[in-house]
Amino acid sequence: MLIIPIKEGENIDRALKRYKRKFDRTKTMKNLRNRKNFTKPSVAKRAQRIKASYVQKLRTQEEVG
Repeated sequence: MLIIPIKEGENIDRALKRYKRKFDRTKTMKNLRNRKNFTKPSVAKRAQRIKASYVQKLRTQEEVG
């Protein structure tokens, strides 16, 4: 549960913005979406390897060109 203390005289929009920022940083929605469907560990590792190779390819292209 996220708790956002509101200071005296603080605008509600600013407090809401702080709440949204804290909510994004805790990755709550990402965890909920991941738990919705079970992915096998082998599939997760394969996706992680594919992503790592893609990122590596982008970095080498950036260094060369």
